[in-house]
Amino acid sequence: MNDRGIPLIDARHMAPLQPSGSITVDRPAVDTRGRQMRDLRISITDRCNFRCVYCMPKTVFGRDYPFLPRGDLLSFEEITRSARIFVALGVRKIRLTGGEPLLRHNVERLIEMLAVIPGLELTLTTNGSLLAKKAKSLCDAGLQRVTISLDALDDATFRKMNDADYPVSQVLEGIAAAEAAGLTPIKINMVVKRGTNDQAILPMARFFKANATNPGRIVRFIEYMDVGSSNGWKLDEVLPSAEVVKRISAEMPLVPCDPNYPGEVAERWRYLDGGGEIGVVSSVTQAFCSSCTRVRLSTDGSLYTCLFAEHGFDLRHLLRSAQSDAEVSAVLDDLWNQRADNYSERRSAETAALKKIEMSYIGG
Repeated sequence: MNDRGIPLIDARHMAPLQPSGSITVDRPAVDTRGRQMRDLRISITDRCNFRCVYCMPKTVFGRDYPFLPRGDLLSFEEITRSARIFVALGVRKIRLTGGEPLLRHNVERLIEMLAVIPGLELTLTTNGSLLAKKAKSLCDAGLQRVTISLDALDDATFRKMNDADYPVSQVLEGIAAAEAAGLTPIKINMVVKRGTNDQAILPMARFFKANATNPGRIVRFIEYMDVGSSNGWKLDEVLPSAEVVKRISAEMPLVPCDPNYPGEVAERWRYLDGGGEIGVVSSVTQAFCSSCTRVRLSTDGSLYTCLFAEHGFDLRHLLRSAQSDAEVSAVLDDLWNQRADNYSERRSAETAALKKIEMSYIGG
C-alpha cells in the first residue's frame, strides 16, 4: 500500500530520542486550529464482503484486487499499544472499522484487549451481515455499542447499493441481535445518493421511528462524499441534508436538538411527538472541519488526520522500531500539533479529483 500512504515524517531519519519510560502528557494534543484529539478510528482490515458503490465499487475492488498481505496489517498488540498512547494524548473514543471489521479473525480478542484501557468508549461500525452471529460475543468481550450501515429497506435498492446480493433481512437480524445483546444505542447509517436511494429516506425514517425502543435505534442520513478516488463522486449526486430534514419533517415534524458533546459530527433532530430522533451528517454542504476531533489509523498502520487526506504518516514503522511509548507519543503529539486540515471547507471540483486514501483503508 505504498502508493496509498506516504509518510509526512519519515521516522527512520529522525534524530534519536532519549528513552523516557512511561507516557506523561501535561495536556491533550491540540492542533493549529485549537481542535483537541478526541476520536480515533482504527481500520482493522481492508477486506469487505460488500461492494458498496460509494466505498468499494466492484469495478475497482474486483475479484483480482490485491488486498494487503497479513504481515502488512497491524497486529492486535500493535493496535492496543497505539490505543494506549492515543488515550494518553486525549482520545476518549475508539471506533473499530474496516473494510468490514467482523471479517478480522478473532476480533473479540482485540476488543478484550482494548476494553481494559481506562476512560475509553469502545465502538464498532459494521455492515451488519455477520452481526447476528457475533453480537453477543462482541458484547461479552467488552464492546459498548455498534453503528450499522443500511442504505435502504427494500431489497432491490439495498442490493443495488451493496452490489454483493446481500438481503436487507440479514442486516435487520443483526440489528435485532445487537439490541438484544445490549450494544445500544444503535446508530444506523444511511449514505444518501441522489437518484440511487434517496427514495428510501422516508421508508427508513418511518420504519425506525415506529420500531424505536428506549434507548432506541437512531438513523443518521449521510451526504454522499468524495472519499477516496474510486467511487466516481459527482456533486449533483449529493442530496443536501437540509433536503433530507425537509422531506421527513413534512410528514413527521422534527425540531433541532443540542449535540451530545462538542465536535459531534451528526446534527441531531428529534420528532416533535417524542418518537425518537434522527441525525444528519453534512460534510459536503455544511462543513464541520472547525470542530473535527478525529484521527484515523489505516489497516497497514498509516496515520491520517483527515478523512479526505492524500498522504499519511507511517506509524507502523515507528511501532516496529526500538522507539519507546514516550517517544512514539512525542511524534504523534507533534503531528497533531501541526494539523491544519480543512478539506470540506475548501472542497471544489479540483480537490474532489485528487487521489485520496480509500475509505476501505481508514473507515468512514
